[in-house]
Amino acid sequence: MTAKERMAIPAQDMPAQDPLVRGKNMKEVALGFTAEQARLEASRCLQCKTAPCVSGCPVSIDIPRFLGLAADGKFADALGVIRQASLLPAICGRVCPQESQCQAPCTLGKSLKNPLLAVGIGRVERYVADACSADLPLPRVKPATGRKVAVIGSGPASIAAAADLCQEGHAVTVFEAFHKPGGVLVYGIPEFRLPKAIVDREIDTLRKIGVDVQTNFLVGRTRKLKDLLTQDGYDAVFVGTGAGLPKFMHIDGENLVGVFSANEYLTRCNLMKAYDDGRAATPIYRSKKVAVLGGGNVAMDAARSALRLGAEEVSIVYRRSLEEMPARQEEVHHAVEEGIRFLTLKNAQRILGDDQGRVKAVETLTYVLGEKDASGRRSPVAVPGSEALLEVDTVIVAIGNDSNPLLRQTTPELGVNKNGNFVVNEDGQTSMPGVWAGGDIVLGAATVILAMGQGRKAAAAIHRFLTAL
Repeated sequence: MTAKERMAIPAQDMPAQDPLVRGKNMKEVALGFTAEQARLEASRCLQCKTAPCVSGCPVSIDIPRFLGLAADGKFADALGVIRQASLLPAICGRVCPQESQCQAPCTLGKSLKNPLLAVGIGRVERYVADACSADLPLPRVKPATGRKVAVIGSGPASIAAAADLCQEGHAVTVFEAFHKPGGVLVYGIPEFRLPKAIVDREIDTLRKIGVDVQTNFLVGRTRKLKDLLTQDGYDAVFVGTGAGLPKFMHIDGENLVGVFSANEYLTRCNLMKAYDDGRAATPIYRSKKVAVLGGGNVAMDAARSALRLGAEEVSIVYRRSLEEMPARQEEVHHAVEEGIRFLTLKNAQRILGDDQGRVKAVETLTYVLGEKDASGRRSPVAVPGSEALLEVDTVIVAIGNDSNPLLRQTTPELGVNKNGNFVVNEDGQTSMPGVWAGGDIVLGAATVILAMGQGRKAAAAIHRFLTAL
């Protein structure tokens, strides 16, 4: 097939639930490609020699190769190529922002002068993972080395590190503070974007190859980090605890009943399944009118979850315009379709309560965009005298997260930066001998695939360290 013929193949639309239906259930919104759609979308790849998509992938998947195999209908072989670099293709195919990573430099998108027409790499990745993961054999594990590694946390970075180290023959134990492993994949991302059965399958694969997963184990409280090295016989530690400490705006009224961090709200909804009235006894605030403060993916997740939990009106309050909004375009599009209101160029100045101490309104200010700031986006500038009231009974604050301070407070040997993130070298090694780190605890809020890339790089360094002992 010539390049001209490939360019003539139309981009395949992702089938999805009807917006009026999906806003009342927690089932996955995007339904996934058919086999024919996956083959056609993969056939759009120009197989260009420079392969800029590979450099845009944080784990350097051989994207042209896997797309070429998928185009020929060899989906299991395509998945095998992906699994050489990425352990979580069914997850990454759903939640990673391919449009700003592997698809951003796509030659096809540039040739057609429309980034939205780049090859749908993530959608094909999702299809081959869903279609063929059950058929792949378990990863091979080398003979036991006698070395022990502790992995703290069980999110994407930790999963990647644990899998690689276990396959090298080291005894790996994952310590998870919650009652269920998976980290942000289970507590932060809603079921309608990432079905938890997929995460459970990946954790089950870890267990099957020999990784010991211990839940309800809070390192820093149950045991101190240095005790793992000095008393419990571990030769190395990888820390992948993420960034789970919510930020607040520090405005009047944030202590009122009905104000939540997005972390708490989503954890109750996702990990504790508050949406399942018949089987889950999780307390959740039943809302009629909700304001979500923020404009990232977490804000989209919180707003769309509130809708599914029965809210009659959900508004996203964001101080810049829709064009500056950092959330994925696909998630914004889905939110608009579902009826979420976008109050852009506005921000909360204070939250007002009734005589019972419950939220009754948010006072907002209107903004205009000024000069560009360090992020490259135009800075919001408040308009004096533009105060207005938004009647709500619930406010969800979704303006970002910091790293949890527990480990740095209980392990003073660990060097951190001004944001509380661990300082590491290019291999992920911290200032404490025998301890590596990766993912959001190092990067701040990042993507699943970036966290995995850090986990794999640290695992390679830990293996070299253990081999030299």
